[in-house]
Amino acid sequence: MRPEELSRQLRRGSGRYLRRRRGVVGLSLVAAGSLGLVTLYQIGLISHVPEPPLPFLDADTIDAAPEAYAMLSMPDGVLGIGSYAVTMALAAAGGKDRTTEHPWLPMALAAKVAFDAFVAYETTVEQWEEHRAFCLWCLLSASASVATVPLVLPETSAALREVFRRISR
Repeated sequence: MRPEELSRQLRRGSGRYLRRRRGVVGLSLVAAGSLGLVTLYQIGLISHVPEPPLPFLDADTIDAAPEAYAMLSMPDGVLGIGSYAVTMALAAAGGKDRTTEHPWLPMALAAKVAFDAFVAYETTVEQWEEHRAFCLWCLLSASASVATVPLVLPETSAALREVFRRISR
């Protein structure tokens, strides 16, 4: 597909799954944005993570905890932003007919979204088990991750049908 056509389809197209893919990108931006605030704290650009004074919220403790720096010797906020960039790339890749032209793209997106939702669940449980508190911004990111799951299912199903159709020929 020519880049001009891809640009037109992604910006103005109304293919069967484009609205859902746009939703995945939007929710991933919400998740990455909330982790951007966490990252500002984790690298010392701000001294406090703003959140409402509600019971069970303690972003400063959660986001400064050793487990938030354990993977790859960097803050987990940075890793999360990178991860959501990959999710957005998979959602944005390909034109409106990618289920038939590149069925691996919706399947890769589904796998990535499942990974995102699993990590969201794991980190939320870990926050409670380790600290008996949550980070509001992490909860927002986790919620956005979980909300992407139903958005990818119809396109993934269509891509799988296409793969099985090709195999059975």
